[in-house]
Amino acid sequence: MTEEVEIDPQQQFEDFFKQEKYRERISQMAMANNKSFVADFEDLMVYDMMLAEKLKEKPDEYFAHINRAAYSQLEIEDSEYASKIDTVTVRLRTLPESTHLRLLGAANIGKLVMVEGIIVRATPVQPQVMRAAFKCKRCGETAFLEQAGPFLKAPMKCEVPHCQSKGPFEFVQEGSIFIDYQQIRIQERPEDLPPGQLPRTLNVKLITRDLVDKARPGDHVAITGTVRAVAPFLPKAGKLRVFRLHLDANFLDVESKEPETAFVSPEDEKQILELAQDPWIHRNVMRSIAPSIYGYEDIKEAIMYIVFGGVPKHLADISIRGELNILLVGDPGTAKSQLLQYVAAIAPRGLYTSGRGTTAAGLTAAVLRERGGGMTLEAGALVLADKGVACIDEIDKMRPEDRVAIHEAMEQHTVSVAKGGIVATLNARTAILAAANPSLGRYDAYKTVAENINLPITILSRFDLIFVLKDAPQKDLDEKMSTHILEIHKRGAMPLETPIPSDLLRKYISYAKNVKPTLSDKAMKRLKEFYLEMRAVTEKIEGSPIAITARQLESLVRLAEARARIALRGEISAEDAEAAIVIMNKSLEEVGIDLSTHMRDIDIIMVGKPKSMQDKLRVILNEVVEMSKETGMVEKKILVDEIRDKHKIDVPDIQRLIGRMIKDGTIYEPRSGFLKKV
Repeated sequence: MTEEVEIDPQQQFEDFFKQEKYRERISQMAMANNKSFVADFEDLMVYDMMLAEKLKEKPDEYFAHINRAAYSQLEIEDSEYASKIDTVTVRLRTLPESTHLRLLGAANIGKLVMVEGIIVRATPVQPQVMRAAFKCKRCGETAFLEQAGPFLKAPMKCEVPHCQSKGPFEFVQEGSIFIDYQQIRIQERPEDLPPGQLPRTLNVKLITRDLVDKARPGDHVAITGTVRAVAPFLPKAGKLRVFRLHLDANFLDVESKEPETAFVSPEDEKQILELAQDPWIHRNVMRSIAPSIYGYEDIKEAIMYIVFGGVPKHLADISIRGELNILLVGDPGTAKSQLLQYVAAIAPRGLYTSGRGTTAAGLTAAVLRERGGGMTLEAGALVLADKGVACIDEIDKMRPEDRVAIHEAMEQHTVSVAKGGIVATLNARTAILAAANPSLGRYDAYKTVAENINLPITILSRFDLIFVLKDAPQKDLDEKMSTHILEIHKRGAMPLETPIPSDLLRKYISYAKNVKPTLSDKAMKRLKEFYLEMRAVTEKIEGSPIAITARQLESLVRLAEARARIALRGEISAEDAEAAIVIMNKSLEEVGIDLSTHMRDIDIIMVGKPKSMQDKLRVILNEVVEMSKETGMVEKKILVDEIRDKHKIDVPDIQRLIGRMIKDGTIYEPRSGFLKKV
């Protein structure tokens, strides 16, 4: 019977590091004056599966072995550099599988795991003492004490034989050893969150310069580390029985903020390239978007453009956003929420939130007070959805003071915070798909879009496309829709097979984000012709409203870029430009037509009032000023008669416009029946 020989783990690790790959990494570490290098856990599994499993089960014991082995190899590769440093730290990445945050528990304590999530909070980097120097005030001798735990511990007594004093001791900063320390909090990714569940969070401790400040709130990260459990301490009561879990990080990998880096296998890439060759690719993508919702071709086309997005431009003086913003205004029961939830699920880094329960801090960023007394920054929905799509349902139900927070994110694509001593600007390069209900229940076709929605014009003007969903009875459409809905309930599945499955569509979107299409001469010519043609209408007819502005021209470019990107084309064709013009026209025909003159008027969206109304308001204000020169105010009845006779405006219109001017604060009633300019 033969005895099993116990193999020294350090020797095994030393043999592992003798591979050419790791000899190079250790040499590069020495050249860069670093104290750590990255090793792939997969390589260790291939080398020795048992050794890899032991490292996962007993990380504290086996990290000591692997770090000593790495230092031994460094002495061989670069003995001069090894003499300058005391230790080498091995960072392990790519564990075979990641552990979900909500599955971390007692069984994981003391084990090596890999977790994935989004950083929602990060403390400032602070120095933490690891080896403290204490000076005895009686004999003057200095003693050194290794530190662990949250509190600084002094020696129990002086180690000098002739002193043996129990204090007092003075902490000596110069002789102590410090490391950089930072604590971050990660939260479950939206795609990992079970329906109806609150997202779980986990605190992660980062130490040493090569780990701290590598990631910011909003970053997706994969962290390898050892699970720890610490009992909270209550003053005068002691430690609690219920422990809190945290992670001591060994390696932090920032999964790129670019959604286009989503994993696409060679087989997926082959399928994607084949799909892109199809001349009907745009129609196939549209038919694959929310297939259970019947109709809405125009809106599905717009959603297709928002998930693929345009190309941002960063110039020396300004940045031009590439992401699109779209607003859906509609009657109750027109599937707005379902469309938004579908987009949040299909888009890379998509988030869904409802305006009724959303605050400014929850959307942008919150400054919170830490238990230790410092302030820390926590990312909100728009920051977490950076380079993705934020779907905001019932945006009209948000409180006005909270809604103001969206302004900067919609146009500048940043979130600025200046509170509690923290002044920061976070990226929020987010496309916004919002839905709103008409303020009076159903959409009133005889009122402008600004009058129909309880939204300030400053937000309304920042949407590239606005669509109105009306629930109007139509015999043929109602018959097809009812058949579609009943078929879904009967079969418990979609009535039709989608051309592109959801998983492949998500990968297609991520892959297409790599394409950066540029304007061709033909596309540029077509967009320029359309813009000048629309502007020329104002020149030809004196007093006619402005039909389009430069903001809409930029929107057209973004739409054309998104369409070219869908077909994986590097150049925008005239066909892409034409399609962008068609969908822009459809949006403007719904919300950009002056109901009194039936002319296209962009001021309805940009200012909130059509030019015809602005002209009438100007007439009323001028008459109020003119007629109140002698007495300081004008009688309302006399004013109405004067405007009716002089300017031929109907009395009900005059009364309505006067009411609006009082509401806007342009004029006021100093006493009943009299008016005066503010």
